[in-house]
Amino acid sequence: MTQEIEMEYKNLLTEAEFKRLLDGLPFPEKAQRQVNHYFETADFALKESGAALRIREKDDTFTSTLKEPHPKGLLETHDTLTQQEAYSWMNGTVTLKQNIAKRMTDKHISADNLTYYGRLTTERRELNYNDVLLVLDYSAYHGYDDYELEIEAQSEAAGVKTMDQIMHHFNINKRHTPNKIQRFFGTSPANMRPHESD
Repeated sequence: MTQEIEMEYKNLLTEAEFKRLLDGLPFPEKAQRQVNHYFETADFALKESGAALRIREKDDTFTSTLKEPHPKGLLETHDTLTQQEAYSWMNGTVTLKQNIAKRMTDKHISADNLTYYGRLTTERRELNYNDVLLVLDYSAYHGYDDYELEIEAQSEAAGVKTMDQIMHHFNINKRHTPNKIQRFFGTSPANMRPHESD
């Protein structure tokens, strides 16, 4: 699928809350590891338009995704990359593929202006639960750790209801929760410069 509408409901957790959910719900014992590699222009043109661009590395596959605002959530546009293409992006040669290239042209943003800013690594556990998908994440980036509950739902009503029920049952405080790329770019202004390849 090259495009999809994503409806997500998120809440940052303390480590203790994370452990309560891990112990209290039948999440898999073993987490899946994924790495998000983030790209932006020097003047943050994607952020200014409410968009974000990443490569997700998971199980030896690489998928580029452009996220854009949509009335029903987020519009995600995907392209599959080879490992070599992904590494080329990270080393300064961003070659957009068909689906994302069209969206970026509409935004008047050139691939030549995109720069690699670094990675965020997540240990993820997923659970199908009452017609929604529960996602429990532990993420590390820029020397920070965070914990997050995310719910992916087909309707706003289902997502909100399930989140409210879980937070009440497990005594979890509601917190303002920026998405991962916002947290990545917001952690340390000193780190918000293009990534230097090793």
